[in-house]
Amino acid sequence: MTKRHEAKYKIDRRLGQNLWGRPKSPVNKREYGPGQHGQRRKGKTSDFGTQLKAKQKLKGYYGNISEKQFNKVYQEATRMKGDASENLIGLLERRLDAVVYRSKFVPTVFAARQFVNHGHVLVNGRRVNVPSYRVKVGDVVEVKAASKQAVTVLESVSLAERDVPDYIEADHTKMVAKFARVPGLSDVPYPTQMEPNLVVEFYSR
Repeated sequence: MTKRHEAKYKIDRRLGQNLWGRPKSPVNKREYGPGQHGQRRKGKTSDFGTQLKAKQKLKGYYGNISEKQFNKVYQEATRMKGDASENLIGLLERRLDAVVYRSKFVPTVFAARQFVNHGHVLVNGRRVNVPSYRVKVGDVVEVKAASKQAVTVLESVSLAERDVPDYIEADHTKMVAKFARVPGLSDVPYPTQMEPNLVVEFYSR
């Protein structure tokens, strides 16, 4: 298990928000940051600080992906036609681990990364173990046969804390999901407000 996985709830504490809307998030009890200075009064945040926090929130939400990988996604989003911030969200939602998480096959985005890494997922009938694999519109993502009755999968499907968004067509009786379309920012069910426009401003300084 990587350090990022072990520190997932520290991301919530540091940013002061329940990023994934999880009932066990420490922010639900302690809305201040970690450490001995976590409760001190904070001054006005600069424009740079606001943009940095927006980037940290978005990175953290998708499993705290590395800066190198996140920057690469941003660069691709700016090369695409249309609004760069909308493109950024579309590319992040097309990650295989994000699709697995959205389909409710696993309880968290961190579990989704591990689930894909361990070879439990098929894309169009072929095993893919790369969490950053980019899913295309029309692709079918499926939990492999040997894993469909796993306790984690069955418990995740029954969770009432979140729903499958309409850009993914999920069949939980067969543990299959189809990526129907690339979503825009307003389509994605983030528990907290995401500001990809500030992320674009951060990188374009």
